[in-house]
Amino acid sequence: MPDTSKPEDRWDADWADAAAAVEDQVRDKGLRSVRVSFADQHGRLHGKVLDAAQIPDALRNGVSFPGSLLTKDTGQHYAFKIWEPDGGPTLASVMGARDMVMVPDPTTFRVLPWLDGTGWLLSDLYSVEGALIELSTRRICAQAHQRLADRGLRLRAGLEMEFHLYRVDESSGDHQLTHRGWDLLAENFSDQVEPLLEPIQRNLTALGLPPRTIEVEHGPSQVELTFPPADGIELADQAVLIRAAVKQIARRHGLHATFMARPALGDAFPSGWHLHQSLIGIDDGRNRFAPTVPGETLSATARHYLAGLLDHAAESCLLTTPTVTGYKRYRPHSIAPDRIVWSRQHRGAMLRVIDEPPGSATRIENRAGDPAANPYLYLASQILSGLDGIEAKFEAPPPSETPYEAEAGPLLPRTLGEAIDAFDQSAFYRNALGDEIVDYLVTLKRSEWSRFGAAVTDWEQREYYDTF
Repeated sequence: MPDTSKPEDRWDADWADAAAAVEDQVRDKGLRSVRVSFADQHGRLHGKVLDAAQIPDALRNGVSFPGSLLTKDTGQHYAFKIWEPDGGPTLASVMGARDMVMVPDPTTFRVLPWLDGTGWLLSDLYSVEGALIELSTRRICAQAHQRLADRGLRLRAGLEMEFHLYRVDESSGDHQLTHRGWDLLAENFSDQVEPLLEPIQRNLTALGLPPRTIEVEHGPSQVELTFPPADGIELADQAVLIRAAVKQIARRHGLHATFMARPALGDAFPSGWHLHQSLIGIDDGRNRFAPTVPGETLSATARHYLAGLLDHAAESCLLTTPTVTGYKRYRPHSIAPDRIVWSRQHRGAMLRVIDEPPGSATRIENRAGDPAANPYLYLASQILSGLDGIEAKFEAPPPSETPYEAEAGPLLPRTLGEAIDAFDQSAFYRNALGDEIVDYLVTLKRSEWSRFGAAVTDWEQREYYDTF
């Protein structure tokens, strides 16, 4: 159902107070400029840098940008015809690269600690007529959270994000390892990379996003950051900002951080995004996943939610794992899932239930995610799938202690192409999101997948160039 709310609909007392607080901070901190940004269809930030004096007007009237930004795949190729409708896929709302408007959310305001005199605001997207943009992924996530709120629930989730951190040789531009890997949580490696990670930790903390842990991961140059749990759409906002901040801070210190699942550098080990999730009662703050019957692993609500995640796992992969490289993680015996299965504690399962000790920390960890996933779509996929399980009272099969065996469960999609088809053919997502959004995301990803299929890879060059 189209969302007909307009920017002025948010201008209640709370919004006005938050906007006034932003204006006060900009003035009191002597900021010169503020970045006004939005997360695009891929979860990447785009926006403009405004002179600080423009912020009061921007908060009330927004900042224009060309809507053509919503039509590009990950390679910045147009996936839609925007100049003239000549039979290809089109988006009427952006024909001719017409303007859209970023309206900053004042509750997202932060001051950048690594850049003098600069603030940062995330935005929602509107048409110039004042209607919410249906294709905005932040809006999609907000609507999913509202469905939870209508049931008296909110999502509480925790981030575990893996990435690779390389030194950049100033003379050659080559990327070099920061640790040699293959020794998980090695203290010697942690000490070795501490000088490189210290600016990231310090600046994230100053940004209000302090890492709970910083861990040397299994593969060469691989690192993991974990963060305290957060509620609702705030978690997705944090993920967007964390990825952007890590890359920007690293670049300023002669490093390159990449959230690509598996870089083609050395013997890289694939990175994942493990999303811990539970549902919290809005009225009492109680974890609704915690069992209420002694001896049970999960509550009935959690069992139904888990069953929904399993039932919709294959069609959700386009939202949890939206890159070609992400599917190269799905391999047996790799500390990553390859099948749609759940387990208690087993890290090879797609869904890992953590219930020891039972209580407020009881949660479900989805280990299928790609670090490059759009956080808003990743969270929306979990909420919508889990809610469907709750509403339909789905029941999951028994847990598996052998999640890589054929009898454990069906395989996850093996390629981005398979994931696109599963999402395209999903009656569930067409009902939950609407045909317009499903077709939009499918068109974007088919553009990416088609370009990959037409490219000659390094493997093909090595395999055939001399042989034939």
